Amino acid sequence: MEDYHKPDQQTVQALRNIATRLRINSIKATTAAGSGHPTSCCSVAEIMSVLFFHTMKYRPEDPRNPNNDRFILSKGHAAPVLYAAWAETGYLKENELLNLRKVDSILEGHPVPKQQFVDVATGSLGQGLGAACGMAYTGKYFDKASYRVFCLLGDGEMSEGSVWEAMAFASYYQLDNLVAILDINRLAQSDPAPLQHHVEKYQRRCEAFGWHSIIVDGHSVEELCKVLSQPRHQPLAVIAKTIKGKGIPAAEDKMGWHGKPLPKDMADSVMKELQSRIVSCNKRIYPAPPNEDASPVSLRNIRMPSAPSYKPGDKIATRKAYGMALAKLGRYNDHVVALDGDTKNSTFSELFKNEHPNRYVECYIAEQNMVSVAIGCAVRDRNVVFASTFATFFSRAYDQLRMAAISESNINLCGSHCGVSIGEDGPSQMGLEDLAMFRAIPTATVFYPSDGVSTEKAVELAANTKGLCFIRTSRPENNIIYNCNEDFHVGQAKVVYKTNDDHVTVIGAGVTLHEALAAAEQLKKERINIRVIDPFTIKPLDSKTIIDNARATRGRIITVEDHYYEGGLGEAVCSAVVNETGFTVQRLAVSQVPRSGKPNELLRIFGIDRDAITQAVRKMLSNSANAK
Repeated sequence: MEDYHKPDQQTVQALRNIATRLRINSIKATTAAGSGHPTSCCSVAEIMSVLFFHTMKYRPEDPRNPNNDRFILSKGHAAPVLYAAWAETGYLKENELLNLRKVDSILEGHPVPKQQFVDVATGSLGQGLGAACGMAYTGKYFDKASYRVFCLLGDGEMSEGSVWEAMAFASYYQLDNLVAILDINRLAQSDPAPLQHHVEKYQRRCEAFGWHSIIVDGHSVEELCKVLSQPRHQPLAVIAKTIKGKGIPAAEDKMGWHGKPLPKDMADSVMKELQSRIVSCNKRIYPAPPNEDASPVSLRNIRMPSAPSYKPGDKIATRKAYGMALAKLGRYNDHVVALDGDTKNSTFSELFKNEHPNRYVECYIAEQNMVSVAIGCAVRDRNVVFASTFATFFSRAYDQLRMAAISESNINLCGSHCGVSIGEDGPSQMGLEDLAMFRAIPTATVFYPSDGVSTEKAVELAANTKGLCFIRTSRPENNIIYNCNEDFHVGQAKVVYKTNDDHVTVIGAGVTLHEALAAAEQLKKERINIRVIDPFTIKPLDSKTIIDNARATRGRIITVEDHYYEGGLGEAVCSAVVNETGFTVQRLAVSQVPRSGKPNELLRIFGIDRDAITQAVRKMLSNSANAK
């Protein structure tokens, strides 16, 4: 602490005045809106004042400057105090705060990145610290820059397991550029938080997770200035004991005020009283500028150096082709990074790690945190991020994926081991809901490659596609079906088998595309021709190619997928053709919770193998003959 310069009295008073103004503006904005969380804002007023006007180094006129310190408001419902802080810097006009939560204002109920000063959307609690870990990891290990990352959490969200996944990650990777400030204001939404004001218990928990933990009075500007300027060699947890509703006499430390604005007359009298506490002082405080040591990064044109090198007749699992493609992409693009959740020898992201160990982040078995870290690594376009695990394990991170879309995040996810075709490991390891999950996310692109060539192309396209990208990969080895010079595009299907006289259009993807091709050969011997389509992307789906080809087969379509019936390929195709007259769609999919067995046994039992396809084709043709 030798280098700690205690702030002079003028500075202390100026910071107190700012805290008071933050309270006034939080109350004013929420009362004008008729909704919001003024008491949650009031407990953090001094914390925000000290962070934004004493501790953090940033350019307020340029909130996304890569050199700036980062701030994440994990307790996103306290958004009005964040907006008030940016009004205090001059970036927002103070009268804009009165448009809080209005349909034509960027100042939404919780922080979103349409506000330039917000990097990740928060409000679904427990996720800010994971994103902060991704930013801090990027700052320390990729950018090697001096910017720091500050994350403000509420005590209510400390019950979320994802917070502790992030705590473990930060200490393991010694993220000494990361500061978490815990607002221990005792009261959650409908009940007190479980540990109430037992700050020493929070301290012991944070210390057990490898953090340097200090208890402070969260309303003491001096204590906050001191603790936040300490040098450290591990992540710092500032455990700030605060009063919820501080400065609002009727609501201080009282239940029943969470998420309630003050009635206008009450707000007026509280604001008048707060205003009287502002002591005039000559000192104007400005944020200190950052060190200019984060080099510019361009993520344009992340391309493969050469075409795929597979030969016809080669066999490879798409999960392995993913690892090979990622390693290849990383060879010529320094900003491609890979994350995995301790499945790298199954997803084959280990091939990337072996070649680029400094750009691989092991997130261990903590998928929620892995997705949040990925979001943080991708912030401000510092990296092109790929994160992989078994497709089914992304289901436990669904809230993080949903928030990634709200965060306008560009992250790429690869889910391997999809469907019953993984075989003996059984249903707990089988991704059978993942297409439904990712199709429901507005910003998602869903790739489902069927061979090594299309997998490599999917990886390259994902790196250049905005939003969330999901690549679904399979365990079984399958034949290469495409030439290496085949061109692929998002939303463009491929007709992989056709004659001039096809009777039925069959659409399959991954393992079921190969089953459909085998079925085509079988049916050919019976003089029945089928057209086989590979959708390549399930979202967006190439409706035009599907409809045009199905018209040539008199509207007869069969879909076959290694996924549950709900939300997968079949439903996507049904949506695409719903307005076409004279179309019939028969769906083959997994109809119940599966079991262990050999892959080909399970494809047969669940009716998605070549025999099931040939049978469905014959049945469809005999039905239409009978209908005539």
